[in-house]
Amino acid sequence: MSLDNTPEQSQLGRSSAYADRYDPTLLFPIARATQRAAMGIADDALPFFGADLWTAFELSWLNPRGKPQVAIAHITVPCETPHIIESKSFKLYLNSFNNSVFADAAAVRDTLRADLAEAAWRGSGRSGGIGVKLLTPELFDREPVHELDGLDLDRLDIECTHYQPAPELLKSDTTQPAVTETLTSRLLKSNCLVTGQPDWGSVQIRYSGPAIDQAGLLAYIVSFRNHNEFHEPCAERMFRDIWERCQPTKLAVYARYTRRGGLDINPFRTSWPQALPLNARTARQ
Repeated sequence: MSLDNTPEQSQLGRSSAYADRYDPTLLFPIARATQRAAMGIADDALPFFGADLWTAFELSWLNPRGKPQVAIAHITVPCETPHIIESKSFKLYLNSFNNSVFADAAAVRDTLRADLAEAAWRGSGRSGGIGVKLLTPELFDREPVHELDGLDLDRLDIECTHYQPAPELLKSDTTQPAVTETLTSRLLKSNCLVTGQPDWGSVQIRYSGPAIDQAGLLAYIVSFRNHNEFHEPCAERMFRDIWERCQPTKLAVYARYTRRGGLDINPFRTSWPQALPLNARTARQ
C-alpha cells in the first residue's frame, strides 16, 4: 500500500463487499501530516499531547468450537502516530473477524494491537504501541454513561451566524485575574471530509489563564457546523485556535463524537502531560 494514502482513495462513500474472514490488509492509514500542515501544525513539533479514544461496539469472532463470541473494544491511538486509520476501513477490518476462529479474547486483543500498531506507524521508521482493552459480556454492565463534566455553554442564548470555523470569534479578558475552568457544549457538528455526512459531537474545554469569552467560544464551536474535516483534526484545530487566540497557560480539548458503523472516535489534546480521560460514552453515543 502506498504511504501517501489520501482520504479520496479510501472506501468512504463507495459500495464495499464485507469480508468475513480475518484480513488486516483492509486497514487504510491516512497521514496526519497533510491536514496538520494546512493548519500550521508541524508534525515533528506537536504543540500538544494526547490520543484518539475509539470504541468498537460491533466486534465478534468464533471460538474453536465455532460458537460466536462478542466484545466491546476500547482502543487508544497516541496523537504522535503518523497516521490515523480511516474509520470505514476499520469497520471492514473488524467485520473480517466475524467468521474467523480465535482461541480466546486475549488472542483477539493481541491481534488488534499488532495490526493497528502496524497501520498507525507504517513507513515512519518509528514504532509504538496502540492500546486495546476488550470487554467481554460479563463486564458490559460496568460501562458508564456520563455527560462531559463542566459548565454548560449551551445555556447561553446567542445569535449564530458563522457555520465555517471562525477563530475570530474567540477572545479572552487579559485585564482580569486568571481563572481555571471547564466548559462544555453538545452543539459540536462537523461533516465527513469525503462523504459530507454529518458528525455529531460534544466537546469539553479545560483551561487556565485569561477568562475566555463564553458566548464567543460557543459561537466558535457552532461555526464548525458545515465544516468538512475528520474528527481528529477538528479537535486539533480547536486546540490551535483557542491556544493562539485566547493565550491560556494550560489547555485541554476533548471531543466525543457519536458512533457511526459501530465506532465512535473521541480525540483528546492537551498542552501538558496528564492521564487520558475516562473513555465513558455520553447518552447520545
